[in-house]
Amino acid sequence: METGASQNMNEPVLRVAGLGHAVSGRRLFESLDLDVRACESVAITGPSGSGKSTLLSCVLGLIRPDTGAVEVAGSDMTVLRGAALARHRSRHIGMVFQFGELLPELSPLDNVALAALLAGVPRQDAYRQASALLAELDVPRASSSEHMSGGERQRTAVARALINSPALLLADEPTGALDTETRDRVADLLFSMPARHQCGLLVVTHDGSIARRADRTLALVGGALTAANSSGTGGAR
Repeated sequence: METGASQNMNEPVLRVAGLGHAVSGRRLFESLDLDVRACESVAITGPSGSGKSTLLSCVLGLIRPDTGAVEVAGSDMTVLRGAALARHRSRHIGMVFQFGELLPELSPLDNVALAALLAGVPRQDAYRQASALLAELDVPRASSSEHMSGGERQRTAVARALINSPALLLADEPTGALDTETRDRVADLLFSMPARHQCGLLVVTHDGSIARRADRTLALVGGALTAANSSGTGGAR
């Protein structure tokens, strides 16, 4: 499956530059910088309230920061508006939430294909691609997602996030609701995605064992990102 990231492997799929933002008078970010490249995984840790989920919302274009730029696949999310923003987000970003956020009345196949249909993919192609992704991620056939296991739901959520071949995959506490064994299997899958689909992966998590799987681990403290391990490439880059 060709991805948006494969168009230019030398450029970051995510570039955050000089990000500044305050909520209720409290500064969450102060000149925050971050690059994520295709085929790279980056994990961000930090205490509750440090702004990890807010940072993801800025990347998605759901929150407009006070200052700075947030470029995804070459376009600044802070200046896009309306249909153009929604179209760019749908085409270039995939999102995995903590609880999967699937539509319980739909089958796994329908949940995944729906994301492609909403992006304008023809029905036959949407279902063909969804079926292939679910098979790749070992998701069993089911008439609805309501009675699937937590791991099966999260694998379905990963498939849904990948269906439009995004340049950037985001994950917000993707294993927080899973037991230890299921958490490890989902983490193995998630961190294999950058190499398998040539996308960038940005994960926010409280779980140090999950964060250590990333190519780089950064800590969000006091409005800035700093290297949280010695095995990565160093800094927020």
